[in-house]
Amino acid sequence: MSGIVIIGAGQAGSSMAVKLRSLGFQGDVTLIGEEPVAPYQRPPLSKKYLLGEMSLERLYLRPPEFYATQNINLRLGTKVTAVDTINKSVKLGDETLHYSHLALATGSKPRLLPTSIGGALDGVFTVRTLADVDAMQTAFEQGGHVLVIGGGYIGLEAAAVAAKKGLKVTLVEMADRILQRVASSETSDYFRDLHTGHGVKILEGVGLDHLTGDGKVIGAVLSNGHELNIDFAIVGVGILPNIDLIEGTGIALNNGIETNCKGQTSIPDVWAAGDCASFPYQGSRIRLESVPNAIDQAEIVAANLMGKEKDYIASPWFWSDQYDVKLQIAGLNAGFTKVIVRDGGAARSHWYYRDGSLVAVDAMNDPRAYMVAKRLIEAKRNIDPEVVANPHSDLKALL
Repeated sequence: MSGIVIIGAGQAGSSMAVKLRSLGFQGDVTLIGEEPVAPYQRPPLSKKYLLGEMSLERLYLRPPEFYATQNINLRLGTKVTAVDTINKSVKLGDETLHYSHLALATGSKPRLLPTSIGGALDGVFTVRTLADVDAMQTAFEQGGHVLVIGGGYIGLEAAAVAAKKGLKVTLVEMADRILQRVASSETSDYFRDLHTGHGVKILEGVGLDHLTGDGKVIGAVLSNGHELNIDFAIVGVGILPNIDLIEGTGIALNNGIETNCKGQTSIPDVWAAGDCASFPYQGSRIRLESVPNAIDQAEIVAANLMGKEKDYIASPWFWSDQYDVKLQIAGLNAGFTKVIVRDGGAARSHWYYRDGSLVAVDAMNDPRAYMVAKRLIEAKRNIDPEVVANPHSDLKALL
């Protein structure tokens, strides 16, 4: 059997397969997923699913039987062991599957703690897959003291869930402040206050030296020498593109799988989309780790597999839910030189400027600011910072 083979049954892989059928592709489509469950949403894992507010059925991107009705050959619990771009085939253990086009939607994987500092102890969890979250559910139900390692969005979301479930929560961040890599100090201050107001103890400029325990984690020694007694730990120290399978295949790698603006890799008939793919963006090259990017990029690749010759023009946006705060982010703030705070009380937004140009916004419970800023950024229109700073100015009028 040949046709289109998609490796990775996450958001990007599923979106690509479905889009191919909606565009009228009649050939074979094989969607291969390493996990034993049908494609599902990942963002709710560390929020509503972990809180018990969302069932597994609601996590599914589409009902599991949908794929058969669309004649999509969904291979679950299946690990691809090798890719052969010369013979245009993939190995599934002893089975060989040939393709006419190969699409890589392998996603990303969490950074793990080294075994030498206790990363392999029982009770040390990451938040990436359904199995990860299912494994930590019991620990959450039993209460106790959880150590969250990493003050990025994943770590903060996990801390929020733990605090809402009544656990004692300590979060350590090696950098000088939480969210230092991805947000301004103003946004860091906002979320630090939010978490400490809910009882979370945040230690900044403090890392983990090692975890302690014989088989199961029972404690942690921090970089400042302080020792904690803990019941379990959650590691949220970033993710990496999932490219182990691709190494040595001849496919160019550059902060992930290198693609052009159409989603093509350096090898003919091999494509990539989602967290694993880096692509041209405004004169540089980026890799976006977000659901919107996974969907949009995958659908562009599907169109190009049908001969449409479309370029992927990214419009970055992200979100995070913590307690009763919905954070919406539009644009990329890299290299920002000024932050304008628009403080409307319950609604607040931070507007990022780079050399006088609006490049991004962080909107906390302020969907209007997010919507307006997103449209302005996409249109490359600038707004007077004084107007932005005035919480009484009519943002919609700016459009």
